[in-house]
Amino acid sequence: MTARLIIINGGSSSGKTGIARRLQAVLPDPWLALSVDDFVDALPAVMDGGIEFGPDGEVSVGPAFRALEAAWTAGIVAMCHAGGRAIVDDVFLGGASSQQRWRDAAGDLPTVFVGVHCTPEVAAARELSRGDRTPGMAEQQAYVVHQGVTYDVEVDSSHTDSPTLARQIATHLKS
Repeated sequence: MTARLIIINGGSSSGKTGIARRLQAVLPDPWLALSVDDFVDALPAVMDGGIEFGPDGEVSVGPAFRALEAAWTAGIVAMCHAGGRAIVDDVFLGGASSQQRWRDAAGDLPTVFVGVHCTPEVAAARELSRGDRTPGMAEQQAYVVHQGVTYDVEVDSSHTDSPTLARQIATHLKS
């Protein structure tokens, strides 16, 4: 397997984190699992130009967020260049432009892009049961995060469990 970086993109509550954890269990080498949620949780509680969550689930980010995000991305890529392997679950709010930021940062690092699709109805039900998301976020993001994005492998988590999807992705990585 040549990949050093796996980027998993999908909307909120689509199952990305569960898939990443299951991938760690089925891939032959040790992989770090990192999440955009880890990055957002590490941000200061108050930051001009940061991230804002609207009442209906909309998410907007400013220049301070983008600057820190670029540093975080570069750090992950540097870990991979130093010999580590990382699975990152992300939410491409900007669709193709979000993917391009990863492509630019990764450069020649062997990177695999995974799309996790989930129907808005299923994602919204998961969001509600989680209780830690702004209502409406999952439904808003279900399609927009995939607009203009190209993937090496795509899965649908609407009715398939994380272990099965992780095995599908791992099979693709071996081919």
